[in-house]
Amino acid sequence: MLDDAFAHHVWASVRLLDACARLTPEQLETSVPGTYGSILETARHLVGSDAFYLFRITGDESYVIDEDHMNVPELRDAIAGHATVWPKLLREHADPDAILVVRFDDGSETHVATGVRIAQVLHHGTDHRSQIATALTTLGIDPPGIDVWAYAEETDRMVDVPPSS
Repeated sequence: MLDDAFAHHVWASVRLLDACARLTPEQLETSVPGTYGSILETARHLVGSDAFYLFRITGDESYVIDEDHMNVPELRDAIAGHATVWPKLLREHADPDAILVVRFDDGSETHVATGVRIAQVLHHGTDHRSQIATALTTLGIDPPGIDVWAYAEETDRMVDVPPSS
């Protein structure tokens, strides 16, 4: 049921990063009040968090990346690689009520249902993609269509049928 949601999540991120790849270094430093940070900082946070969520859910440290030193093409490649990972993870960790425990160095813990963590992945991606799109708009650049309907049209998951005559 969530395959389209996660396919959209990766597709929209890749599409937005493709638009960012055409920006100058100065443009990548653009930030807008009320958003996470510059376009590049936000892109790094978006992709790094996506990888971190994969690590938190699976415990597999191979998902952890050093996003703070990655450029836009590297970020794009990293999140594009998640296109096959999320569906597999959703099948293997299908119990939304399973509790994920995160232990911190100070001895504290956070216990959260897997379904909540999964919801956070999608919310987080949408939030920060929107912030990057807003920053692009302030530069006079039309951001690419990244909504679910654009995804559905591009991937043939939706077809408009005109009325019969």
